Amino acid sequence: MARDGATYVCQSCGASQSRWSGQCPACGTWNAMVEESGIRPPGALAASRPSRTRGLDFQGLSGEVRALPRIQTGIEEFDRVCGGGVARGSAILVGGDPGVGKSTLLMQAVAAAATRGASCAYISGEESVDQVRSRAQRMGLGAAPVQLAAETSLRNVLDGLKRSKFDLVVIDSIQTLWSDAHDAAPGSVTQVRAASAELVRLAKKEGVAVIL
Repeated sequence: MARDGATYVCQSCGASQSRWSGQCPACGTWNAMVEESGIRPPGALAASRPSRTRGLDFQGLSGEVRALPRIQTGIEEFDRVCGGGVARGSAILVGGDPGVGKSTLLMQAVAAAATRGASCAYISGEESVDQVRSRAQRMGLGAAPVQLAAETSLRNVLDGLKRSKFDLVVIDSIQTLWSDAHDAAPGSVTQVRAASAELVRLAKKEGVAVIL
């Protein structure tokens, strides 16, 4: 019998329901439903006081088009895939199999952008600062003015990025971050979704480009 307040979330597709089942009713994956108590089902609206904001500010298509500011890394293929450079205020997800070279590519990109004058940070949840620094030096990037940090607490990451203004931030990797607003384990669908949403919100609000 399901306990009051418990939510069972599929670790494969993120679907949630109030009762446990051996097979996810949404994607059909077996043994993927995990209890995550004390959280709202994904997409549920919080019962809170009415918002004091004025709502959305709609605009027409015929307005003036301003050039979208982009951060150039100088790595031709990387900039091309990003549409001519990393757009400020954007959030980019870089995916791939373990060991394919995601961290290596992002270290090269952030170091190149920093060398060209952008204020850049590299936050690692998998390695210590010394490990990241050692890898950068082996790649010949030790002189790049990139700020390093090792952290897995989403709250600490957000607080640090709000205090220090950066143009480009790399989070390596999103699966290691955890939010104390949720009881789920780091790497779970709930935690990845919560951390991603907060970082995207930060990117839009602060105008910093975030690469996950």
